[in-house]
Amino acid sequence: MIFLKSKVVRLIEDKDYQGLNQLLVAEPILANEGITIPYDSFCRTKAHPLHRICDIVFTNRITENESIQLASLFLEHGAHIDGDKVKNEGTPLLAAASLHAEQLGIFYVENGADIDYSYQNNGESALHWAAFCGRDKLVECLIKANCAIDNLDKTYNSTPLGWAIHSLQSNDEGNKHNQLECIKLLLKNSADTRKLDQDKSHYLQKLSKSDPALEKLLV
Repeated sequence: MIFLKSKVVRLIEDKDYQGLNQLLVAEPILANEGITIPYDSFCRTKAHPLHRICDIVFTNRITENESIQLASLFLEHGAHIDGDKVKNEGTPLLAAASLHAEQLGIFYVENGADIDYSYQNNGESALHWAAFCGRDKLVECLIKANCAIDNLDKTYNSTPLGWAIHSLQSNDEGNKHNQLECIKLLLKNSADTRKLDQDKSHYLQKLSKSDPALEKLLV
């Protein structure tokens, strides 16, 4: 089956900033019209352009700096910073946090993204995902923006701290980044360890035995 790429998608993939700017000047409605940039053969669902830019970062086809240039153009032409939030279909910030687009996520926070939104109200915030993915710079940015630190998601009944711990426990080599630093950042900012289940609490205590800085945060 052949999928025809829209003008917007072609310009994004070609990193044609001038061409994209000209198109959005002529057709500003496109700044909020869903597009498809698949990162695998199954991802054919349309989503907001600011969301799909995260997908193309995830596939390493563009750099984070290039993604910010593209996102800036969309915002200049009226793109909604929270994307498809009105349809309860997620936000660009959630996408950035879960797709390892850390600098782009920070850019979205700095441009007024809803930092506490959770997809379909299931409680999984950008902080949950950033902590799980070990993206400490985005975690720090979200904390400084006064996001909710101890909210529980509804699927696993766990806080962002719990998600970061679970990521370490799983020992997933493909997702090994700065989870430990995320844990320390959350603890420094009063994350509630009482909300951890017994397994995660024990794992955290065990982890602290070989990390004096972490141990000090648990006192």
